[in-house]
Amino acid sequence: METETLTQTAAVASQMSMWDLVWASDFVTKIVMIGLIAASVWSWAIIFEKVATLRQVKQKSRSFEDKFWSGGSLDRLYETIGNHPSDPMAAMFAAAMREWKRTNIMKSKTDRGLRGVSLQQRIEKAMMVSMDKELDDLDTRMGFLASTGSVAPLVGLFGTVWGIINSFNAIAATQSNSLSAMAPGIAEALFTTAFGLIAAIPAVVAYNKISSDIDRYAKSLENFMVEFSTILSREIDDTAIKADIAGE
Repeated sequence: METETLTQTAAVASQMSMWDLVWASDFVTKIVMIGLIAASVWSWAIIFEKVATLRQVKQKSRSFEDKFWSGGSLDRLYETIGNHPSDPMAAMFAAAMREWKRTNIMKSKTDRGLRGVSLQQRIEKAMMVSMDKELDDLDTRMGFLASTGSVAPLVGLFGTVWGIINSFNAIAATQSNSLSAMAPGIAEALFTTAFGLIAAIPAVVAYNKISSDIDRYAKSLENFMVEFSTILSREIDDTAIKADIAGE
């Protein structure tokens, strides 16, 4: 009798494929699994997009830095960039140069020193605003990765509990603890757990890695802002000194 029961159990188990168990799950479990799969697909789309964007931005920034430190004319570089900078660093440079060209510190001799300080502050403010805007663009959709990494395991746990409840309900309804009675509920529990982890693990790893890369890039932008601000400060001082000499 025991051998016959084992044979029947093995036959039932062999007839159950993975997808049969998935499609045999109830409506709530299917919604949970579809939601987790959709979150995983969208997370991977964001990951690929962010990795490609960061790689492209870093390459363009390095190219811009090479031109910036080549010793060429900043005015000529600004004319080359125009109103369409290709990376955040170039955008910061363009914002500073626009502010520089917008203000003519040679208009007045009596308040020249004050105008120099004011111009310096406006240039730094323009660069800061540009940097914040560019970093906000890089951070777009990063919140989804963070939410997926923290919420997906909990959603999977909900599906696990729901599947276990279905298993107990099946046992109570059939008055049997055979594999055929418990398998659908157990499968629901295991699949939702697996889907939750599949969605959460890449999202967490990618969020930490991409956030770290963005932070390092933001530090390089801050360094550039300080260096360029120092260059412009010297230019402002030199222009003021020349104006004083010419006015004497």
